[in-house]
Amino acid sequence: MSRRILAVTMGVLALCAAEGVCPASEWNVADFGAAGDGSVDCTAAFQQALDAARAANGGVVIAPTGRYRFDGVLTVPEDVTLRGVYAYAPAHAGLRDAGGPKPVYGSVLEPHAGAGGEEGAPFITIESNAALQGFTVHYPDQDPAAAAPTPYPYTVAMRGNNPAIMDVQLLNPYNAIDASRNQRALIRNIHGQPIHIGVFVDEVYDIGRIENVHWNPWWSIGTPVYEWQTQHGVGFIFGRTDWHYVLNTFCFGYAIGYQFIKTEKGVCNGNFLGIGADDCYTAAIQIDQSAPFGLLITNGEFVSFHGPDPTMVRVTEKHAGTVRFVNCAFWGPCSRIAVIEGKGTVGFSDCTFTQWGHREAGMPAIDAQSGTVLVRGCEFKEDKLQVRLGRDVTRGLITENVFAGRKRIENRARGRTIIKHNLEAPRRR
Repeated sequence: MSRRILAVTMGVLALCAAEGVCPASEWNVADFGAAGDGSVDCTAAFQQALDAARAANGGVVIAPTGRYRFDGVLTVPEDVTLRGVYAYAPAHAGLRDAGGPKPVYGSVLEPHAGAGGEEGAPFITIESNAALQGFTVHYPDQDPAAAAPTPYPYTVAMRGNNPAIMDVQLLNPYNAIDASRNQRALIRNIHGQPIHIGVFVDEVYDIGRIENVHWNPWWSIGTPVYEWQTQHGVGFIFGRTDWHYVLNTFCFGYAIGYQFIKTEKGVCNGNFLGIGADDCYTAAIQIDQSAPFGLLITNGEFVSFHGPDPTMVRVTEKHAGTVRFVNCAFWGPCSRIAVIEGKGTVGFSDCTFTQWGHREAGMPAIDAQSGTVLVRGCEFKEDKLQVRLGRDVTRGLITENVFAGRKRIENRARGRTIIKHNLEAPRRR
C-alpha cells in the first residue's frame, strides 16, 4: 500500500471514529440483553443482534459461553454468521451414562418452541451467504424415557445460496437439518443424535456438500426413545439434488441409514465417499429411486443386524436408475447383503461381503430379484450361497469374484447372464 493511500485510509478511519459512525464487524448477544443462564428467553436479543449485523451489510454475531433459552425461532440473515465458542463440533459422549457430562459448557442453544409437531417453523433458518458455527443445540424437554419422542420442527433450515452450518453438535433434535431449496449449501463437522431425521436434502440444483457428519447415540442409548429411533429414524434422506458431494459421514442406530427417494422435484445423483452406517434395523442403505446418471458410493462400510430381516442394501421395486458400490465392505450378522428389485442397474465391484445368512439358512449374499445386476471382483468371505439371480433379472454379470468355499450361485434369470472366471477356495488335499 502506498504512503498516500495509507494516509487517506487512516484519515477516513479517524474521521469515522470522531463521528461515531465506524462500521462494526462483530456484535455480542450479551449487549442486546441475552442471558446465558438457561431461564430467560433470548429469542429477541439474538435476533436484534443478527439484524444489526445485517443492517451493517454483514458481520459476526458472537454468543459467549452460556445456556441460552429460546421460546421462539431465529433467522440468520444474509451475509451474517452466528458464532459460538467452539472451533470444532463438541461431544457429550458420556451424557447417556449416569453422571456423564451435561451440555452446560461452551455456547449452548436450548429451543423450547414448536414442541408437539414437526410442521412448524425451524428453530434456525440460515439464509444466503450466512452461517451457523460453534454451538451445541440441546432440547431440554425431550425425555429419553418416554415411550416415543416429542416431535419438533427441524432444528436448522438452509435456504438460498451458499448457506453453511459448521462445527456444531445437534445433541438430540427430533429432525436436525433441512438442506432443501438451496444452492451450494455446506454442512461440515456436525455431530449428534437426531431421533427422527438427520439430514434431508431436496430441490437442490447446484452442487451441495456434506462433510464429516456423524450421528451417534451420545444423548441416549438403551432407552424407549432410542428404541423408537432404531425403528423409525433415518440418518440421511436424499431427494432431488444435482450431483451432491458427501464425504466421511456416519450414522448408528437407525431404521435406515441412507435413503434415496423420489420427491415432486425429482431424484438424486451424487458422489458418496467414505460413508458408513452401523446397527441399522431395516437397511444401511435403501434406494427407492435414483437418477440415470447414478449414485457413486465408494469406500463405504455398512452393518445391519437388528430387526426381523436386517439387510445392508435394499433396492425397492420402483427403482429405475443406476447405483454403483465400489470398494465397500459389508458385515454384521445380517440376513442378506443386498436385496435388489426394480428395473434399474445395481453394481458391486471390489467389495467385501461377510456374515450373511445368520437369520435364516440358505439366504444369498446378493438376492437380485429383477433389473440389471453387476458383481465383479468382489470377495465373499463365507462358504454360503453367494448370489441368487431371480426370474425377472434382465441382465446379470457375475465375474472375477473370489469365494471362501465353492461357487454357490443360483441362476433363475430369464434374461441374459454371464457367470464366469470366479475363483473357488483351494480344496484341501
